[in-house]
Amino acid sequence: MPDISVVIPTYNRLDTLSRVLPTLLSQDLEPSRYELLVCDSNSTDGTAEFLAAVAQTHANVRHLAGPYSGRAAARNAGISQARAGVVVFNDADIFASPDLLSTHLRRHEKRTGIAVVGLEVQVRDFEEYEYKRDHPDARGHLHPPSRRKLSWLYFLTGNASVRRADLLRAGCFDESFTGYGHEDLELGYRLQRLGIEIVYEPLAVNYHCQDVAYGDQKEKMRLAGRSTARFYRKHPHVNVMFNLGMTPLSLWSHSALTRMPLLLGAIARSAERSRLAREFLLQYHYVSGIKEARDER
Repeated sequence: MPDISVVIPTYNRLDTLSRVLPTLLSQDLEPSRYELLVCDSNSTDGTAEFLAAVAQTHANVRHLAGPYSGRAAARNAGISQARAGVVVFNDADIFASPDLLSTHLRRHEKRTGIAVVGLEVQVRDFEEYEYKRDHPDARGHLHPPSRRKLSWLYFLTGNASVRRADLLRAGCFDESFTGYGHEDLELGYRLQRLGIEIVYEPLAVNYHCQDVAYGDQKEKMRLAGRSTARFYRKHPHVNVMFNLGMTPLSLWSHSALTRMPLLLGAIARSAERSRLAREFLLQYHYVSGIKEARDER
């Protein structure tokens, strides 16, 4: 039996998956000690054929295809089929450092009752990944290196590991989160309430390859806002409301700005050259999503 199972949800991401998988197959662990579970939502871009070819020479690669409704359902399929006691979550556009899995495994071998979150470095393309992989000083920091504990707000499943038994005890991912965002934070919230401590491991490094256009960022923020409303309906607690930015002040500010279309338009035009204006407008779209989902009830 393997020591660690890697769950990778994917849908039509062969362009990045074909480069991500070799980084996971080049780990410093013996191949028999880990398995790669590619949870594929019935991709139509040749993913099945690619994985069949890889599996011919790598027995630790398993293709789990199905009509998954989203990343939560795909990850749950991986959890249910995992044969190892520790499950690592990675995505189809995230490159792994050679010691990613062994670093996660060492933390779980030292103690139980923890979830481990590693350092996820942002890169635009494969070339930047190679550069930051070879130049550690260029990676930056997700958190101060001295930080040891994290809240559920940082349970990001692009680079996280949990014992399978703890995932099952928490009920795994909530599959009602079918849009973008928060299915991982919500699971982290439940894990923490069960007494699972979320710890930070800056030596567990991987590289998230994404270069999202500004228009797509706005849509992602709107969808994340909708997921925030779903999160709060499930956990109507003050700390959830404030930590996710669903505050009376943010809702009032959004309404006030909506009533000032000239100002909103000026901010939108400034967003093309001002990072501050762009971030402000992204938050506006985030709260728009919150209100959309809230008003649908």
